[in-house]
Amino acid sequence: MSVITRTRQRAGAALWRRPWLRGALTLSPPLAWFLVIYLASLVAMLVTAFFTVNSLTGNIVYNWTWSNFSQIFTQPVYRQIIWRTLVMAVLVTVTDAVVALPFAFFLAKVASRRTRQALLALVLLPLWASYLARVYAWINILSDKGVLPEVEKHLGLPISHLAYTNTAMWIVFCYLWLPFMIVPIYGAFERVPDSLLEASSDLGAGSWSTFRRVLFPMVLPGIVAGSIFTFSLTLGDFITPLLIGGSNSNFIGNAIYDSALNGGDLPFAAALAFVSIAIMAVYLFLARLAGAFEAL
Repeated sequence: MSVITRTRQRAGAALWRRPWLRGALTLSPPLAWFLVIYLASLVAMLVTAFFTVNSLTGNIVYNWTWSNFSQIFTQPVYRQIIWRTLVMAVLVTVTDAVVALPFAFFLAKVASRRTRQALLALVLLPLWASYLARVYAWINILSDKGVLPEVEKHLGLPISHLAYTNTAMWIVFCYLWLPFMIVPIYGAFERVPDSLLEASSDLGAGSWSTFRRVLFPMVLPGIVAGSIFTFSLTLGDFITPLLIGGSNSNFIGNAIYDSALNGGDLPFAAALAFVSIAIMAVYLFLARLAGAFEAL
């Protein structure tokens, strides 16, 4: 028996006697990648938020200061950007939840197996297409010379002129993130036993009472889980506001992009990203209290 073979046998025996060591060796490469590549870069970005840029040379001045955060919360334009982004994220989340609830219930409790599979495929089908392709498709629909105005003309309706408005952004955001809301709610509905619905009906509860007292509390974690995706994706998006909303519909992502690439002010862009991360951290904490992670 060679030395290499004996060494392998001893190493295998040591790993067999120590399951924790097997787990540590298995997880160490991805954990190292997570710590070095992801967390280290995130920490570097957050630290940069406390620096400034020399207005003459454009170089970063490594002096600790709160000036970037003071500028964000004292200048009305940035408070408006943050408020506009939050309101849009909430509106998109609520709208997608309202649309997804009946659709997910039909998938989980009413549709046959074949119909369910077909509808799920249709729900997920847009995700296979390019994000930009879907956004440009909506530009073609909503523009003044697009599909929607032509349909309105033929029907004798007034032209809506939705192009480059906040309403257009709301429609496109709801369309883009709707699958991320449907899937968690569908999973939550599937975990609700049919016997509970039958028992509620046998006890004389109506449809609305059954939904309010039985179904909604049980699928709420699924709703909150879906809202994590719709809220965070809307919060960080900058392409849709730029293409659909126009230059006057800046979100936090647009402000970060402009500060980092157009303005060359990396510390201020990092401070804006810090605000976005803080908002999402609070949202995730509230989602955890609602049991959302159990539905993911």
